[in-house]
Amino acid sequence: MNPKTYKKLIAKQLNQDFKSAVEIVEIPISKPDASELLIQNKFAGVNGGFDTLLCRGEVPYVNLMPPFDLGVEAVGEVIAMGENVKDFQIGDAAITTARGGGYREYQLIDANLALKVRQATPELLTLMPTGVSALVALEQLGEMKSNEVVLVTAAAGGTGHIAVQLAKLAGNHVIGTCSSEAKAKLLRELGCDRIINYRTENLNQVLKQEYPNGINLIFESVGKDVFDTCVENLAVRGRLVVVGFISEYANNLEQIIQLRIYHQLFWKAASVRGFLMPHYKEYMVEAGDRLLNLFYTDKVKVAIDPTEFKGIESIPAAVEYLLSGQNCGKVVVRF
Repeated sequence: MNPKTYKKLIAKQLNQDFKSAVEIVEIPISKPDASELLIQNKFAGVNGGFDTLLCRGEVPYVNLMPPFDLGVEAVGEVIAMGENVKDFQIGDAAITTARGGGYREYQLIDANLALKVRQATPELLTLMPTGVSALVALEQLGEMKSNEVVLVTAAAGGTGHIAVQLAKLAGNHVIGTCSSEAKAKLLRELGCDRIINYRTENLNQVLKQEYPNGINLIFESVGKDVFDTCVENLAVRGRLVVVGFISEYANNLEQIIQLRIYHQLFWKAASVRGFLMPHYKEYMVEAGDRLLNLFYTDKVKVAIDPTEFKGIESIPAAVEYLLSGQNCGKVVVRF
């Protein structure tokens, strides 16, 4: 059976609520141009924070006007290709990370923007681009060394659980925060040295009592009070890398009145640095190759959240699930 059309999810309007911003459309399947691949997507990664901000029009470097395509990372099978494509064959598995290529059943893409992989498995969606972001953020902005104390917030999430492993592989003492025993169990399996369940322990109190010299490197993706606590507990010359602020994605940004942040940083010569992968594109290829090698040699494990989301129709629920903080590992949609 050769389908003539396929479904994809688009943002039909800008809206604070992801579900209200999107709709499913059905369009014809086009033939690939000379340098293109036609890929049947098997799995797509869910990035609830980015998806929501995009649909609000709050991603400054993109500045899209509806309607526009949604979804980023996807892995699937090449089912057709142009006559100039040399590096792929029909049936090859390929992963793509082009914005707009994820939340759709089929995609046309320039062959140079796809990466051939061994199998179309959902685990790869944690490595590309999520794991790549963790690696580049830790090494380039975090200046990750060995024998330091590293704190990863939301440590059992799609990005966090990769960051935990990379920090351990570099020879560091790793602290991970999480919100449930299931997540704590995953972190124990990954070798996390100190797990702080913030529902049963006070993060600020634990850090002050057990790490009086402060934290050398913090990989922070939660925001709000967690961010404030992290800044307060930085060590001398400590580095805090902001990779997100998921606590505010589903709400309006919180207005705060307190001492300016330099009062916290200056006396420790500490720093806070914002990370966004599009500004570090030059590191992507090497980081991706290294991560795939770590995965294929069993040095990095990948956790996929067991909750099943199937089909284009399930994507709004998957985004809501991710923003709720329930996930343990990467959230994926199966097609």
